[in-house]
Amino acid sequence: MKKLNTLLLISGLSLSLFTTTSAQEQADNKVIITGVRFAYPLVEKWIKEYTAANPKSQIVIETRTITDPQKYDLLIEAYDQDKEVKETREYISIGRYALLPVANSKSAFAKDYAEKGLNEKTYKQIFFHDIYAEKDKSLTTPYTIYTRLQKAGAPLTFARYFGYEQQNIKGKAIAGADEHLIKALLKDDTGITYTTPGLAYDLQTRKPVEGLTIIPVDLDGNGRVSKEEKALDNLDNVIASLETEKIKNVPVEYLHFSIDKHNSNPEAKKFLLWVAANAEKDLHQYGYLKPDGKRVQNEKEKLERFQAVK
Repeated sequence: MKKLNTLLLISGLSLSLFTTTSAQEQADNKVIITGVRFAYPLVEKWIKEYTAANPKSQIVIETRTITDPQKYDLLIEAYDQDKEVKETREYISIGRYALLPVANSKSAFAKDYAEKGLNEKTYKQIFFHDIYAEKDKSLTTPYTIYTRLQKAGAPLTFARYFGYEQQNIKGKAIAGADEHLIKALLKDDTGITYTTPGLAYDLQTRKPVEGLTIIPVDLDGNGRVSKEEKALDNLDNVIASLETEKIKNVPVEYLHFSIDKHNSNPEAKKFLLWVAANAEKDLHQYGYLKPDGKRVQNEKEKLERFQAVK
């Protein structure tokens, strides 16, 4: 009986040790990602590919709401943080996103400006509060602007490109993510907004989302919108144009992954390096522009040094 009790005790201890080790392994392999929501479809594809090759890894996205989750390993951001924040985190630039003006296809604005297009002066008059700007008196078409309520990457990038801040953008401020602007616009026959190609276009057909009109802009800065600049029916052609030409009147910014410099999660570091090596092949499919190769290489080398620190 004594022998049996001893065996049971040993078995129980072994099971307890196995359970503890297994739980610890799961915790070590779990990576929590949060940040800008328009990037989630692209990041989800990377998670699927990475976990197929690394089945013990558990990578999850915790959706950002008004604030970030209390605890996370990796942050996706769509604008440059302040210097103080950047000093505490390592970054990898995974791609670039553009911001295009869009309108409800039923609107008078879409009908007029799909033909006229927007130059810099008209762009500023429509979207921004600026009492000193020269007014275009021919602008009489009714419209309703939709913009983000919370501080976010897309409105910050959009405003700063034209020399303003997010609070200077006119219009109805919508709570939620960038896709909520599109949903609001589609319900309003006067609606216009700014958005990323990944939200403006159907990623399967490569055509504009049904109900949306992409408004052409003066890409070369010559003051008028040419026939070529109005060719916006195909996402791949738009991306090619934005990548190969020196463009104006289209805000473009980097999408970043970042990790705390004091983060001890080796799986998060491993995933980041995998993304750095594999991201480029998926960017166009999801509506993104490729990043500068030299910039990415420098950041990758920093990440490799960071990964080596235990």
